[in-house]
Amino acid sequence: MDNLQKFVRIRGCRVYPDRLKDGFAEVRIGQILRTAREDAGFTQEELARILNTQKSAISRIENHSVDIRLSTLKEYVEALGKKLYVEIL
Repeated sequence: MDNLQKFVRIRGCRVYPDRLKDGFAEVRIGQILRTAREDAGFTQEELARILNTQKSAISRIENHSVDIRLSTLKEYVEALGKKLYVEIL
């Protein structure tokens, strides 16, 4: 079972998985960010304070990371004490 199929199963999506493929990359980025935040021991509120923003902004990044700017990703990751690397294959 690939990650898309797992996502569909966990979320209980009733849409066709092939329709999700275009948006799956954004969902996966949001999930990666959420996991990194949780692994670093931060709540959304704590991270929002560090980034001088609202909890709702952190939630949007993690749940609806469509068209997220690279600079936003960098700030988010650095606030967790991590580094962002981008690889083009």
